[in-house]
Amino acid sequence: MGQSHPPFRFTEGRRLIGGIRRWVTATAGALALTGGLIAGSPQASAAGLTQVTGFGTNPGNLSMYTYAPDGLPADAPLVVALHGCTQSANDYYAHSGWPKFADTFGFALVFPQTSSANNANSCFNWFEPGDSSRGQGEALSIRQMVDKAAALYGSDTRRVHITGLSAGGAMTANMLAAYPDVFAGGAIGSGLPARCASGVAAAYTCMYSPPDKSPARWGDLVRSAAPAGTSSWPRVAIWQGTADTTVKPANATELRDQWTNVWGIGQTPSRTESLGGGATLSVYDDVSGRPAVEVYSVAGMGHGLAVEPGGGAEQCGSTGTYYLDTLCSSYHTARFWGLDDDRSTAALPAPTG
Repeated sequence: MGQSHPPFRFTEGRRLIGGIRRWVTATAGALALTGGLIAGSPQASAAGLTQVTGFGTNPGNLSMYTYAPDGLPADAPLVVALHGCTQSANDYYAHSGWPKFADTFGFALVFPQTSSANNANSCFNWFEPGDSSRGQGEALSIRQMVDKAAALYGSDTRRVHITGLSAGGAMTANMLAAYPDVFAGGAIGSGLPARCASGVAAAYTCMYSPPDKSPARWGDLVRSAAPAGTSSWPRVAIWQGTADTTVKPANATELRDQWTNVWGIGQTPSRTESLGGGATLSVYDDVSGRPAVEVYSVAGMGHGLAVEPGGGAEQCGSTGTYYLDTLCSSYHTARFWGLDDDRSTAALPAPTG
């Protein structure tokens, strides 16, 4: 369950110049947001996945992979899943448990993939405004993948969701802020608040010592990133290990403050629940009494995604570097989004703009 190498390393800038696009200067030093995996670059193809090309202008230079169960009906949901640093689409597909629930509940999956051409450690550039803002860079590439997948699979565009681990979790938060009209729900695994950083130095600060902003200030960062006049917001699950020394647990508190404020609700949970694997769930209901924000705090878990290998209905995934045996986060997230219910359009209202 533990790990020895954090997936984000602080590295001298001279080691990264030429490897990281747009964000290293000769004098500043650099934050190499790595996944701790020493293996080589992501695979060009992935078993069990289908690579999709021609999905748009792709200004972020990303690759698109998809998975869809056989016989998937039209108007099924769509889930976008973002890998962590030095990982690949196939890595997330193989370990996260999401394919099991795509088969069980009936939805399509999109696995965006970045590479060392974008970032020396194959991280999504969540800390770069030019890659994480609406209509720009990697964020726009991911948005274009949603459109392509919806066309390929006939997905219900009211039931599009996004999740990610670590740097992918941080990018998930920014995507939810930039595209609340696209995503009905999100899940941020070991990630950071939306718009926490706008450069390398700020990213380092956010990871290890996140700013203690008021809920209103955090909420304003989301509102300023979204289209003017947005009044409907995604429902957000936040996953965090209490022993995470890479993305400190305080980030989960700031994320909670941010998204409860966006929803216009308080920071006192409506209820709490003890789950398996040492996890505690805190639920924050909206004004109608439905969960708007959920925080899963996993006692003793380090930096990574919570999985629980096994054949049980609530189990999923496989262990690996930054895939930690506690409980199945994909199962709980899918249920929070209403993907286990074919009436989920009623259970989980989607954004309206």
